[in-house]
Amino acid sequence: MNSNEGGFSAGWIAMAFLLGGTIGAGLAILLTPKTGPEVRERIKEQVDTVRGNTLKVAEEVRGKAGEILDKGKDLIEQKKAVLESAIEAGKGAMEREKSRLIERIKKERQEEAEGA
Repeated sequence: MNSNEGGFSAGWIAMAFLLGGTIGAGLAILLTPKTGPEVRERIKEQVDTVRGNTLKVAEEVRGKAGEILDKGKDLIEQKKAVLESAIEAGKGAMEREKSRLIERIKKERQEEAEGA
């Protein structure tokens, strides 16, 4: 995940936001003048809300991680193709140079044989 200027990832910021919201909601529920069953019902509602939000954030993080992984795989494939192409070009150049040197050596040997 990308880091912002403070050095915290988006996942950490989202989790801190959810945790702060949960604590705030819990305190608000506990400090309001309600009966026991009303407080329990509100707590249950808040837990369900937080659970839903947490699952949504987790799914978003999972999706972003998948996107990053796919982009990384694509980049690796691109670099691999470039490298393979460079290797093949190098092999071709080496074969051409080898052939040229062999011909030169043959020509020099032939000239030596004719001169001797």
